[in-house]
Amino acid sequence: MARIFLVYITTRDEAEAEKIGEALVLEHLAACANVIPKIKSIYNWNGSLQRDSESLLLLKVKESKLDELIKRAKELHSYELPCIVSYLSGPSNPDYVEWVLNS
Repeated sequence: MARIFLVYITTRDEAEAEKIGEALVLEHLAACANVIPKIKSIYNWNGSLQRDSESLLLLKVKESKLDELIKRAKELHSYELPCIVSYLSGPSNPDYVEWVLNS
């Protein structure tokens, strides 16, 4: 059976999350994009502690599109090293899974 993934991407702001999400949905690489406008990120970068306001983009994607989605998201992203992480979906609403697979 085909599997679906949730892809987690942090972006510099809400506008970038919307731009990337819209492109990936329009290009049929993701079935759905959710934008969480404001998150706080704390991380080490180049040896120093960073604190940033970012936005979060969550995408639902079928497994067969995952590699292409990651490649395209990297092309669209403004960061040198964007956070693009995928998670395999566990038990889910089968009707929703079918919709993602057919989108």
